[in-house]
Amino acid sequence: MGAFRAGYFRFWLRDVNTCLHRENGGGVPMGERRIMRGNTWEADNAGLVDDLVLAGPGGEPCLRFCSAAGAGHESTMDRTELGAAVAGRQAELAAAGLAPGDVLALKIAPGTGYVVTLLAGWRLGAQVVLLDHRLTEHETSRALDRTKPRLLVTGTGSGGALRAWHDVALRYEARAAGPAATDHVLIQLSSGSTGPSKVIGRTAGSLAAEIARYQLIPGMPARGERIVVLNSLIHAFGLVGGLLHGLSSGVEIVVPELLTPESILTALAGAGNPATLLGVPFHIELLSAVSGAPALPQLRRVITGGEIIRPGLAARFQERYGVPLGECYGMTEVGVIAMDADGAHRPAAGRPAPGVEARIEDGELLVSAPECPYVGEVAEGRWAGGWLRTRDAARIDSEGRVTILGRLDSQISVGGLKVDLTEVEGTLSGLPGVSEAIVVHDRGIEAYVALEPGLTGQAVEAELAGLLAPFKRPRRLHVLAAGLPRTSSGKRIRDHAALRAAAAEGG
Repeated sequence: MGAFRAGYFRFWLRDVNTCLHRENGGGVPMGERRIMRGNTWEADNAGLVDDLVLAGPGGEPCLRFCSAAGAGHESTMDRTELGAAVAGRQAELAAAGLAPGDVLALKIAPGTGYVVTLLAGWRLGAQVVLLDHRLTEHETSRALDRTKPRLLVTGTGSGGALRAWHDVALRYEARAAGPAATDHVLIQLSSGSTGPSKVIGRTAGSLAAEIARYQLIPGMPARGERIVVLNSLIHAFGLVGGLLHGLSSGVEIVVPELLTPESILTALAGAGNPATLLGVPFHIELLSAVSGAPALPQLRRVITGGEIIRPGLAARFQERYGVPLGECYGMTEVGVIAMDADGAHRPAAGRPAPGVEARIEDGELLVSAPECPYVGEVAEGRWAGGWLRTRDAARIDSEGRVTILGRLDSQISVGGLKVDLTEVEGTLSGLPGVSEAIVVHDRGIEAYVALEPGLTGQAVEAELAGLLAPFKRPRRLHVLAAGLPRTSSGKRIRDHAALRAAAAEGG
């Protein structure tokens, strides 16, 4: 498997614009947009790390894990220090029995240890499986059975669910397994927000191409700036849009100690160079609720992804902080698909990212994917002929901008009458005092909501009666005092069983 022969060839982008710009200007045909040996760009594991991610001035700051206590208490690394740490960790992995072509599973809480071990595994030539450190033993066992690693490295965090980075001691566990069965360098499990997780593989070329796409998207930060990352560094947006893009572009990656408004604002104010904030709508809700928000002249923009934001949130955030709220739309399977970094065309998520093609078929968004992203069992009909079905309802306007309308399964029939659950959810989320809401079709239309103090479910139902026709209204409204259940990446869970369990526990 050539992808694992570390050092066999090096990675370069001679002319990334030629390689990835959109079809109206030419470029590489979608069916050929892979590892282009001897043509436009090439990649292997070691090249991905040495020539793309770690390349740059040695003393350039690249990682900063902030402390809520402020300056002087954070953990920082420049490129020289990071490179040395990666080389040292690579030697440790080899001593633990990991060889090129093996599978390395990481279940490490985000922090320096996670970043260094990920890059070291790739540099050694391993296929790396990323497991969220918050998975239960049962979930971990199932994931390991599906991915079959030769070596498992764990590092459990502490400090509660709001802690964003951890300083952990690593534990190595050798396992009986053969070499990787595919040439993917990265294996991820989908978020599971709508059902069981899928095993998804990415090649070195796929990751390199996505990094290049981010570098071509207007508004993404450039060398000398900062990205304050609230997304999990294990999942797609935080991993590639934050960590890998930042390292390859000379942008310092900053992670706050805690996912609290105070800690996030401290991280943003911690330096004078321009900052871009990456997060999910949940984080934007937190920051928008801050009264007397401080002036942040360093903050240039905020980009959110993972799910559709509720009505009015973008305007409320911009009024409070004076910066635009941009949107990114993507999938674990292919990475970034579309972005509007300044939110200038909301509700559209922007035009397809450079190198991505999109089309609508029977109301569903399809995006270009040269290879099937699924490993092992594949959902029937999800990928064929270089196109991936997103299962999202969408439209593309005359300017090529993509607007996500919701999941395809949000279109239901009630007594022969069509109901769009996205419309019901949007109406419910827009009511004063409704913090967040999810509407699903389970035993009829059911809504799960989190409410601000003083508001009751009966009052919400009374408001809906004046806004929605009777056949569109939820049959049952569940008030969850503890808030809606979420995945480890912060996305709201729409799985019916998980929602029912949360309601049964009293929220």
